[in-house]
Amino acid sequence: MALSLVKEPVESIPIKMSSDNVILIGNTRVPLDTVVDAFVSGATPEEIVYQCSSLDLADVYAVVGYYLHHQVEVDQHLRQRQDHTALVKSEIEKSSPLLGIRERLLARQQN
Repeated sequence: MALSLVKEPVESIPIKMSSDNVILIGNTRVPLDTVVDAFVSGATPEEIVYQCSSLDLADVYAVVGYYLHHQVEVDQHLRQRQDHTALVKSEIEKSSPLLGIRERLLARQQN
């Protein structure tokens, strides 16, 4: 019996966009960022599944393969998410009345 090679369509990659525009892996709440960061840091797909037990090993391999084929686009997407997160964090910190509360409490404690 001969092996029939079939190219998998992009739609078969186990990723989906959540309602808050976060790319999730398979049927989990694990974001693409987590898997890519772990892989880039040297973790194998098996180690990633060990760290995030809700992930399926085949899904992680598929996502890593997708990342390797589309690294520029994925890295650009992840950078945009990081920039957006930093902007939101900065806005929250600027408008937060709790800014510097630790320092004020420590100063008060010393008096």
